[in-house]
Amino acid sequence: MELDLKKLNLRNVNDKLQNLDRKKNERDFTIINPEGNHAICAGLNNEMNVTIKGHVGYYCAGMNQKANITIEGNVGTGVAENMMSGKVHVKGNASQSAGATAHGGLLIIDGDASSRCGISMKGVDIVVKGSVGHMSGFMSQSGNLIVCGDAGEALGDSLYETNIYIRGKVKSLGADCIEKKMDKKHLNKLKKFLKDAEIKNFKAESFKRYGSARKLYNFKIDNSY
Repeated sequence: MELDLKKLNLRNVNDKLQNLDRKKNERDFTIINPEGNHAICAGLNNEMNVTIKGHVGYYCAGMNQKANITIEGNVGTGVAENMMSGKVHVKGNASQSAGATAHGGLLIIDGDASSRCGISMKGVDIVVKGSVGHMSGFMSQSGNLIVCGDAGEALGDSLYETNIYIRGKVKSLGADCIEKKMDKKHLNKLKKFLKDAEIKNFKAESFKRYGSARKLYNFKIDNSY
């Protein structure tokens, strides 16, 4: 079914996608003329396929559950923010805070992601085929962040148990983030992520793994001065 945002109200489009007609059982939708609208496909909670043909604004696919959403363009701040499950695929570039606070699912960005990609991740897996900006992975708690390009300043600042895999150069590491050994378990996991993102030109062995040094887990009085 085609949904034209030049003819339909955004609230009505989101309401239709959030409350599927059980009798018709339509599961495949195409949204045309998004024209940078904010919060398109927010709060979807059923298995369905949605393709957005064009660029979108803030918080596209926020709080997604189960849905498979493809954006054929660039996305604004907070794409897939607080996603719980499903898959969000951005064919262009992403602005800041992509995948912020997301608990699960898979976010794929074909281009670059701006600053704070994957902040406060809580279980989501994020694959960026380009580069990420500064403070990416900040305070991330669990999940995996895979970057095929470079990373900006303060990568993984104050992170917990998230694994960060970078193929390119890292401008600087954030507080308590260190390079870690890439063992067979992590290589196999990374190979699966690359396969799921249809990345065939990079080998898992060409990535480096970063994680928490675990020195910020406990309060130290010396750090308060």
